Amino acid sequence: MTKLDFGGVEEEVITSDEFTMEQAREVLKDETIVVLGYGVQGPAQALNLKDNGLSVIVGQLEGDEYWQKAVSDGFVPGETLFPLEEAAKRGTIIMELMSDAGQVATWPKIKQCLNEGDALYFSHGFSIVYKDQTEVIPPENVDVILVAPKGSGTSVRNNFLEGQGINSSFAIHQDYTGRARQRALAIGIAIGSGYLFPTTFEKEVFSDLTGERGVLMGCLAGVMEAQYNTLRSHGHSPSEAFNETVEELTQSLIRLVDQNGMDWMFSNCSTTAQRGALDWAPKFRDAVAPVFENLYQSVASGKETQRVLEANSTPDYREKLTRELDVIKNSEMWKAGAAVRSLRPDRRGK
Repeated sequence: MTKLDFGGVEEEVITSDEFTMEQAREVLKDETIVVLGYGVQGPAQALNLKDNGLSVIVGQLEGDEYWQKAVSDGFVPGETLFPLEEAAKRGTIIMELMSDAGQVATWPKIKQCLNEGDALYFSHGFSIVYKDQTEVIPPENVDVILVAPKGSGTSVRNNFLEGQGINSSFAIHQDYTGRARQRALAIGIAIGSGYLFPTTFEKEVFSDLTGERGVLMGCLAGVMEAQYNTLRSHGHSPSEAFNETVEELTQSLIRLVDQNGMDWMFSNCSTTAQRGALDWAPKFRDAVAPVFENLYQSVASGKETQRVLEANSTPDYREKLTRELDVIKNSEMWKAGAAVRSLRPDRRGK
């Protein structure tokens, strides 16, 4: 365990050098790990665990597209790939990696598959924290743990294959066996975490839902659209508006932020850009702060949870989602984006 100074606040961090893969294998040597759900996080975590030499079984709805994906990834029906309930019965660590709505729908059956001393694992605090709405209440005789990678399943897998770790949070909701922390840390390292930092189920889900709706996705998409539309309304071409809104951010500036932080990015831009950014950043901060506070309260109150469960549980959810995403895909802005991306040197002629 390492104590690090995060902007004046000292926090605990566990790195993969301190809790090694060898230690993880020792902790997990007698465990059978079951990954329920082969959609977003499932493939990455299952494959990373498998590549690290651990005993992994996948549970998925038999015959659907995700079942077929698991087969193509090397999981064998009847050996390492089973329908959800059958898979859950075989595990000692059951990893709930289905969608939040999927966890709610299948919980009554999955709960019956848990044995005393098992560990119930999540990568999101949603089902546990909003138990009044989800009705996901684990039995008292199992461990309930969380490891939440700070990236998509694609990033978790790609970072692993590139020999890099992804940072993850971890939490213990229920420690029945006295080994819950060791189990959580071992799984965290085995799925490819470079370091882990402690949180709670509640803090994880509050920060995650706020982040997804905010800077990570919702805010980013909305702000990009606002700037693009402003430039277009003043006569700028689609290619110019897209390049100044998205392409320069994703292909240049955000990489500078990634390397050494926002101040370093500012110092590596023109003096004109520096002055403008420093003057306007507080204006944007103050303008959006009330929106973020409103968003956080919506998350904390459970309003966002209710919206997710209602929308994602309808039989035509996928069709509705496709229509919403097609609106974005077919907008001028993102059609312009497709054209701009096709002109990148590494994509020409493809």
